Amino acid sequence: MIPAWVDGTLTPVEKLETHLRGLRHLAVSVFVIREGKILIQRRALSKYHTPGLWANTCCTHPAWDEPPADCATRRLTEELGITGLTLTHRGQVEYRAEVGNGLTEHELVEVYLADAPDDMPLAPNPDEVMDTRWITLEDLKSEIAQDPDAFTPWLHIYLDRHSDMILGL
Repeated sequence: MIPAWVDGTLTPVEKLETHLRGLRHLAVSVFVIREGKILIQRRALSKYHTPGLWANTCCTHPAWDEPPADCATRRLTEELGITGLTLTHRGQVEYRAEVGNGLTEHELVEVYLADAPDDMPLAPNPDEVMDTRWITLEDLKSEIAQDPDAFTPWLHIYLDRHSDMILGL
């Protein structure tokens, strides 16, 4: 169950139902940076929407009554095996995007940034992540321009509309 608005009231709703109905719901997104490069992930092919597409470091929905920062920390560990980073809240973003198969993400997102040490280990969960890589913001924007369908809709939105606020790069 994730926090979603139903008839103007924040209510616990099943995740798939939330996306089928296009309900506005809470989310978190994390961008991990190392030496001016962003860690991006390619979503596992088993994901029920946007499988195989490149996204920011991690993103998810908090559980009911879970503080957003706790959710972001938890999800970094679950998806990528990342622990021990200090998250900095960068702001809130709202977006709505069709993500395929009749599903819609309408998210109110708390966005976090973290600096990673050079020796930070990664242990991607294959049920969540099929690949990772570090890339400069400039190269990422160039790749998105060349092959937009290889990237999630929310990554497009974050970089097109909010990169200064999120990354400050």
